[in-house]
Amino acid sequence: MSCVKPTAEQLAAAPDLTIPDVIAPGLRVLFCGINPGLWSGATGHHFARPGNRFWPALHLSGFTPRQLQPEEQEELLAFGLGITNVVDRTTARADELTAEEYRDGGLALRERVERLRPQALAVLGIGAYRVAFDAPKAVVGPQTASLGGTAVWVLPNPSGLNAHYTLAAIADRFRELREATSQS
Repeated sequence: MSCVKPTAEQLAAAPDLTIPDVIAPGLRVLFCGINPGLWSGATGHHFARPGNRFWPALHLSGFTPRQLQPEEQEELLAFGLGITNVVDRTTARADELTAEEYRDGGLALRERVERLRPQALAVLGIGAYRVAFDAPKAVVGPQTASLGGTAVWVLPNPSGLNAHYTLAAIADRFRELREATSQS
């Protein structure tokens, strides 16, 4: 099973759309992307673009027993996992977002976390985290600051555009988070 490829017309209509979060109260981990890409906007599924390494990394790290496809995103809830974004609107690239959008998104994300109270928030992208949370020196991994009782982690962006991390390296970082949230 794989996500149906959107048409050129669907992709052209996708900028500035939003897609629903996959969330519930009391999740083990709330994964937070930077913002949805055009494939996600066109399909309505998070991390939908072929080449995005979110779904393979989630499986390789042991969070899921098999690799889920984007259209199976609702199944994450059964594993205590969810997905949201720092910025809701779709763009072709994250560099199309403004610092103000990141800061506003960070405030909205704080409110979402306070309401849902996940065990951990995993922001997938160091640059987005630094701007959204005014933490210019943050590094990948667990953060010293928490949001209420929610641990905050910054993990590599799984986009295929992020050449700094291999799939194996992303999966290793996801595994560290899985192991940390298993012990609580």
